[in-house]
Amino acid sequence: MKRPVIIAVAVAIFFAGGLLSASWAAGHAAKPKAPAFTPGQVFKDCPECPELVVVPAGLYVMGLSAESKKSKPAHRVSIKKPFAMGRFEVKFSEWTACVKGGGCNREPDDHKWGREGRPVINVTYFDVKRYLEWISKKTGKRYRLPSEAEWEYADRAGATTLWWWGNKVGTNKANCKDCKSRWSDGGDLPHGSAPVGSFAPNSFGIYDTAGNVFEWVEDCWNESHANAPKNGAARTEGNCRYRVLRGGSFYYFSKVAKSFYRAKNPPEVKSYWLGFRVLRELD
Repeated sequence: MKRPVIIAVAVAIFFAGGLLSASWAAGHAAKPKAPAFTPGQVFKDCPECPELVVVPAGLYVMGLSAESKKSKPAHRVSIKKPFAMGRFEVKFSEWTACVKGGGCNREPDDHKWGREGRPVINVTYFDVKRYLEWISKKTGKRYRLPSEAEWEYADRAGATTLWWWGNKVGTNKANCKDCKSRWSDGGDLPHGSAPVGSFAPNSFGIYDTAGNVFEWVEDCWNESHANAPKNGAARTEGNCRYRVLRGGSFYYFSKVAKSFYRAKNPPEVKSYWLGFRVLRELD
């Protein structure tokens, strides 16, 4: 009579051990990895965050075809890790979210052009830093300004021409003084900023890197690319009383929107032709 009891106990222990093993395995199973980002992928970290596009790693020649000393010498830069770039320049609506969230302390003037779909303007370098700090805290991701080298790499998108679309300005490729668009001289709309995405994107899927509004980047001003980093890092030495601007704007001729062109501005100064674009590091 005792033998069946012993068997039953043994069977119970076997099954209990199996259940425990299964429970342990379930609790210690490898967690699935987050899907890897792919070049050209578009995403947002929150509803009010800027739309981002994934830029692949790669090599390029910074300052290629430069016409002035400040954009020389041409040199090879290695972008070793992909990153996400703002698909558009940061818009007024995205800036307003920062103001409402307590990160930004003022609403910039829109120069009476309207705010709907327009790039935010009249923001200083220090204003931009507050925005980047706010959105980084909000999302738990690292948002920052692109370095000058990262910006040119993203603008060129693999092209070796004067502008990312070719060596001629053409018609309706961008918003600048002589770009023959609706906002250009002779166009049928007021000469000023255009809503983001009004023109075709470059090969990386990024809009308005040429013209529309100049964009702050992270670097301190240096008179040339002599001794510039070759790994895409920002230059934190030099004349930091000025910061580098890239991309040209509606206010200037197309030569200022060439891929290699560099300009500067004191970081505390704002303008109706100056905005910015974010870079978001990928995990």
